[in-house]
Amino acid sequence: MTSEKLVAGSAFPEITVAGLDGKDIVLSKPAAPSDWRLVVVYRGKHCPICTNYLAELDRILPELKKLGIDAVAISADPEEKAAAQMAEVGPGFPVGFGLTIEQMDQLGLYISHPRSPEETDRPFAEPGLFVINEEGKLQIVDISNAPFARPELSSMLMGLTFIRNPDNNYPIRGTYG
Repeated sequence: MTSEKLVAGSAFPEITVAGLDGKDIVLSKPAAPSDWRLVVVYRGKHCPICTNYLAELDRILPELKKLGIDAVAISADPEEKAAAQMAEVGPGFPVGFGLTIEQMDQLGLYISHPRSPEETDRPFAEPGLFVINEEGKLQIVDISNAPFARPELSSMLMGLTFIRNPDNNYPIRGTYG
């Protein structure tokens, strides 16, 4: 099975997920005063690489916010698993759970079956990272089919710092054709 991949410069799909704080999260809508949003799709509680990645995201969150970028993380995990993993991470950003296969397809993500019941009990999304600009368009799209192939967040922060500097007038890349 394949899903249609999202295209840089296109509108980010309108997707709403349940949040661990009890509030729905509209993925495309940054929280004020931010006007951009970084969406991180993580594999779930069974993935220790994801736990470390989300902890790193939390460490750079103040720098992202200075750039006018908020962050949100989502997975297909049920609420209990997501809450248990976030108890370990202690994020300062909203975390959504229960991402459906249809929503994973909308995001163009790779989807995997669990290797065993010990890993998890449902299909899950492989990593994805999306940066949505103030126009609701995809500024950056990164999807992977493996847990160890995802953007280094320090490099992402460096790039976003460059992009957000109005003197650089940096366009959305990858839109040829």
